[in-house]
Amino acid sequence: MMLSTSFKARGHPDISSTHGTTLMTTKENHLTKRGDCIVAVNAEKGLQDLDDELKEAARSGETVISLKLEAGGEEFTVRGRGHPGLTYTDPGDIVVRKSGYVCGRTLMVGADKAACDIPDEFRRVLKDDGVEVTVTISFIL
Repeated sequence: MMLSTSFKARGHPDISSTHGTTLMTTKENHLTKRGDCIVAVNAEKGLQDLDDELKEAARSGETVISLKLEAGGEEFTVRGRGHPGLTYTDPGDIVVRKSGYVCGRTLMVGADKAACDIPDEFRRVLKDDGVEVTVTISFIL
């Protein structure tokens, strides 16, 4: 069984997407050069906004979770897994982690990619503050 949700976010000129272990979207409309894991801003959703059914699905270590970014004819998908400790309580951020670290901002653990894995061409698209980014999060139970 698969559950999913999609929402919009925006690009930003300061997106560098160079972080080696995480990837993040945020509801904030700005970022600094230190936000090297951020790949989209002004997102319509943070983890707290996801439906309860999705939050429950994420609490199984057997659940495969994916986050797909689409913009400007480019797309990028990262896959990981759920974890019993996931709470999805953060109102503004969604963080993908290669590690097993869990907090209220964590969407998935054990991710197969991070921000640094986004191809250069897609990174250039994400640096355009006029670009609309579609974010799709899927849960395979």
